[in-house]
Amino acid sequence: MNDDTVLVRKPAAARRLVLLFHGVGATPQNLLPLADAIAHADPSACVVSVRSPDPCDFGIGWQWFAVRGVTEENRLERVAAAMPRFVETVRDWQKQSGVGPDATTLIGFSQGAIMALESTQTADRLASQVIAIAGRFAQPPRVRPVAAVQLIHGEDDTVIEPRYSIAAADRLASIGAEVGLNLLPEVGHTIDADVVDLVCAQLRKG
Repeated sequence: MNDDTVLVRKPAAARRLVLLFHGVGATPQNLLPLADAIAHADPSACVVSVRSPDPCDFGIGWQWFAVRGVTEENRLERVAAAMPRFVETVRDWQKQSGVGPDATTLIGFSQGAIMALESTQTADRLASQVIAIAGRFAQPPRVRPVAAVQLIHGEDDTVIEPRYSIAAADRLASIGAEVGLNLLPEVGHTIDADVVDLVCAQLRKG
């Protein structure tokens, strides 16, 4: 476990594993309000806010892949290079918690959402549910995810525009995936109380 990873709750016999992945230049502590709300809503869940593996290019926080110089052409390559460590992290927490993919939820914000969404395009079945907040696929999804995908995006997000979630929802639906989309008016690139409520409601459904 990375030193900064936060184990919010680990029941003796967890029935669900919820892994949270922060954005670039951030830390696991940035997601603690959301993680605490999840732990409160489901005391049977093992809830972990995971630290990305590499120091951020910007000199503060952490990252899965560098965003300096990132383009539409090289983003997928950078994500693919980081994916083995992402998969290893999920598998490690499944082993530690005793919870398998059928009861695992991946929740990502921004870059964390990119990694969680792109993990649905690999051969590894990591989770039954992926909740992406203010994220996007590195490129339009190519294969139908096994996991149910919920996309949450602020309509005023100028960092990762909501059109990416809209396009992803359309594409996933067209290939037969289980997908939902929540667009939040007057919300930017952030996790506010409405986002927290939506995530907790989605977990109750799952």
